[in-house]
Amino acid sequence: MARFAPVLKPALVVLLVLALLLALVWLAQRWLIYLPDRGDVPPAAEVVPGARDVTLQTSDGLSLGAWLVPPDDTATDRQLTVLVAPGNAGNREGRAPMAQVLAAEGFTVLLMDYRGYGGNPGRPTEDGLARDARAAYGFLVEREGTPPERLIYFGESLGVGVVTELATEHPPGGLVLRSPFTDLAAVGSTHYPFLPVRTLLRDRYPVIEHIARVPAPTAVVYGSRDSIIPPQQSREVARQAAGPVQVTEVAGADHNDAALFTGAELVAAVVALADEI
Repeated sequence: MARFAPVLKPALVVLLVLALLLALVWLAQRWLIYLPDRGDVPPAAEVVPGARDVTLQTSDGLSLGAWLVPPDDTATDRQLTVLVAPGNAGNREGRAPMAQVLAAEGFTVLLMDYRGYGGNPGRPTEDGLARDARAAYGFLVEREGTPPERLIYFGESLGVGVVTELATEHPPGGLVLRSPFTDLAAVGSTHYPFLPVRTLLRDRYPVIEHIARVPAPTAVVYGSRDSIIPPQQSREVARQAAGPVQVTEVAGADHNDAALFTGAELVAAVVALADEI
């Protein structure tokens, strides 16, 4: 047995290092998934004229800041509200230009921030973001009196996972899925092929399962050169949608390009969905 010791010792060291690496990934994974700008945001009206600060109350007792942006004075009010579930980084101040271009088309827009984002309390998790989205829905329907069929859920990147899950319980008038992914593990495996992502992942966001249960009209918008979410995943989400789907591929656009926040093709997709509703 002694003659095997020189072989066993390096092997044990490698196994120990791998075990430590996997333990670190397990513990730190949410710091890799969620990249919040935790800083306080200015009052809504200082950034978007006519916007107001509102508070969303979650089922687990958190009070979350959000902005409600009315239709532009120069636009005809469509009597439709867009609930924006943002991606995994930044805060609502960074989405103000998108709210403004939608308001210019006659939409009311709710820019929510998740727990841990934009001065909000708490730490983001999949369950937590689901509660936050329900708080936004409750605010619009119960406090603002918005009919559910006059709601459009707009999911941006990670927000796609949030709004598709919400739609399985509270169906909207329509869905806009910007840069959708099939599930979070599929995205993680693309970027970390050397790790057992599906085994380690706590937060799943199974978009492909949820969208197959949502019959609402859906617009899928993605960039042809998306380096974060592979375009083929966005196309697969469109194929699996239960309702009628319109697909917009923005040629040459990467994940965080302005074209996918305020671009004409994105806005046209939202308008076309609204016309269908």
